[in-house]
Amino acid sequence: MPAPDVAALLAELERSEPDVAESARVAVEWLAGGEALETISQLDVCEFLWYTLPIKVPGDQPAIARALGALLRLGGMERYAALCDSPATIRILRTYAREGEEAGSAAYHQELETTGVLPPDIGELSWSSIMGPEELGAHVACAAALELAIMAGDPVDRTELTRRWLTAARPELGGDCWLNRVHGERLNRWVLGRGSARRELAQPFEVRLHAPIPAPEEPHLEPLRWLLELGRGGVRLTERLNLSRAVAAEAADRFGWDAEAARSVRGEGDVPPLSALKEIAVGQIGALRRSGRKLVLTPTGRMLLDHPRSLWGPATAALLTPAKGEHDFEVSIRESALMFLVDGGAVPYATLRDQVAEVVNGEGWRTAAGGQVTVVDLAGPLWELQRRLDALGLRAGCSPGSPWRLTEAGRSAALAALRAQALRPRQYAGLG
Repeated sequence: MPAPDVAALLAELERSEPDVAESARVAVEWLAGGEALETISQLDVCEFLWYTLPIKVPGDQPAIARALGALLRLGGMERYAALCDSPATIRILRTYAREGEEAGSAAYHQELETTGVLPPDIGELSWSSIMGPEELGAHVACAAALELAIMAGDPVDRTELTRRWLTAARPELGGDCWLNRVHGERLNRWVLGRGSARRELAQPFEVRLHAPIPAPEEPHLEPLRWLLELGRGGVRLTERLNLSRAVAAEAADRFGWDAEAARSVRGEGDVPPLSALKEIAVGQIGALRRSGRKLVLTPTGRMLLDHPRSLWGPATAALLTPAKGEHDFEVSIRESALMFLVDGGAVPYATLRDQVAEVVNGEGWRTAAGGQVTVVDLAGPLWELQRRLDALGLRAGCSPGSPWRLTEAGRSAALAALRAQALRPRQYAGLG
């Protein structure tokens, strides 16, 4: 049965309830945007009532919500009409009015989650808060599928249904799946970047990063596995919560980090890759946590050790995860450096630094004083990349002053890190 014509419904409402007809017209224009009512979903109605209406539509917002409900009831869309004057809608609009946009938005997100029609994040995809056309299409389609499943009255596993909907080949997409479409859109956006030098550097990676980068067959990430294994029994910390001298000395000797120390190892501070390794394990992949004066294995860490291939994804993504206090600028420097290093040639530090400087300046990055980025500005982020590469055993040779060269596993890890960076969700500032 076709949905009722909006113009006809408004005309009928004008005759039966003239006081609400204008408010209903405003509401339905915002909600449907000129499309037929049959195109709207429960998610559309909720987002209009709980976000668009209080943020963007002037006037008596509770009255506009009630007017929309009258129009939808007139069209036989009782389930959606009931949302318009529901206790949840009244409460959320009141929260916006009394407590402001931040509190109202929090109430909106909390209530939206309870509806069950919001597609959840899955392992293969975390949704963006700023969506491109393909991702928006995938999100709308998944929300509609969830709504239909809930209406059928059967128990709904939202995560599994969303995964099936995203990964199934779909005739309307020419046999492609929504997940590929979203990934392709994000990858293309990442490649385009900012500035001609950055685009030229990234362009070849659009094809190289299309498919997941598998973990190498040969042993890899050995330092991280070693530290996590120590965590099974607990790793004692010093009074300053550093790893002990014995652990630092063993690590330096085992992984060739004694060349960096350049003197006898007295503690963690003499072995920079070990400090980076601890930061990755604790702060970035959550495999270890501090319990008193010990580092102990978390459930996540136990799962990663018990399923070794699962360690590859989170560990390689950590190469480009912002450290505390870092922003997009520092990550952009490390990202460009990995693109220069990924094909395996030895690159002197000065050469790498100058190449990266050209790219980030071309992207439009500037110092706090407004000048171009200098070698001084690059030193910290590149040092952080070196620490992380060495911590994970991905750089060939750790001698001070030696050229930078990735191992075979390091080249794969660089590609995996770049792919994770390219496919990450876009978020508004403050949303992560």
